[in-house]
Amino acid sequence: MTLPVHHRPGRLLEQTLPALSWGEPITAEFGDLFERMNRFLEAASTAPALGAFSPMADLRETDDAYVVEAELPGIKREDIDVEISERELRISGEYKEREREGVLRRSTRRTGRCEYRALLPADVKADEIRATLTDGVLTVTVPKAQAAKPRHIEITD
Repeated sequence: MTLPVHHRPGRLLEQTLPALSWGEPITAEFGDLFERMNRFLEAASTAPALGAFSPMADLRETDDAYVVEAELPGIKREDIDVEISERELRISGEYKEREREGVLRRSTRRTGRCEYRALLPADVKADEIRATLTDGVLTVTVPKAQAAKPRHIEITD
């Protein structure tokens, strides 16, 4: 069965919704929705600190641990900070501006603070966390607590 098509003149976003009693344009509703979503995302705990950017990183889960591999090329080991509090892992560092001779004509490198945050889904062994930096890749291994590890349950008759 085909349904009839009703065409209203004007652009779709400039039309009003018939169910709304106040008759505001659809664009006002979308604007309000996007504003609320932006406020929510800015307040999220996983957002990087003001003025910081987030480095490229992978978070994967194995049977025994969560492993984060973050790309931090050019940052010295002593300029990287790894912290964990409850379930949140935080990696931060700073890309420092290099001193150069001559006039810099073009630069696409980022400088300044960087921060990566991840909420881990289960309890972890905070005292057994290991972090290594090799070839500009920081690998943080967070072992799972015993309760978080999957275990096989035998079914009996």
